Amino acid sequence: MSTEEFDERFDAGDDVTPVLDLPAARRAGLEQRRVDVDFPAWMVEKLDREAKRLGLTRQSVIKVWIAERLGHRSGTAT
Repeated sequence: MSTEEFDERFDAGDDVTPVLDLPAARRAGLEQRRVDVDFPAWMVEKLDREAKRLGLTRQSVIKVWIAERLGHRSGTAT
């Protein structure tokens, strides 16, 4: 199916999901990249206490805090 045909079917309200490869779909700008960061022990201990208090993982707390500092909201690219 050409891009033009896909767009026409989509614009007409046709169900185009059967022609999509949904397992391979990716959201631009949200690809994961691994970054290694070393923290002092006292910082890891405080992160762990805060993660436990919030019911989150340490990684989640770090991600949320960094996203807040960078001014990025979940699901939106800035």
